[in-house]
Amino acid sequence: MTKKSKAKTANTSAVDTGRGVINHNALAALVTSKLFKPQVVKAKKGKGSFKRSNKHSGQESYLIAA
Repeated sequence: MTKKSKAKTANTSAVDTGRGVINHNALAALVTSKLFKPQVVKAKKGKGSFKRSNKHSGQESYLIAA
């Protein structure tokens, strides 16, 4: 009989942490990765959507331009 060679498969998880090979603490590396970064979404309508910035920021005033 012939011996069948087993191909070595790397232990890769489905989640890409962006840290390369994790040797010591996989859970700590997962929690501190970019995957668990909180995403802040600014409201466009309703409560919390008011912006104090100028509507035409970056433009000179009429008196300065004249």
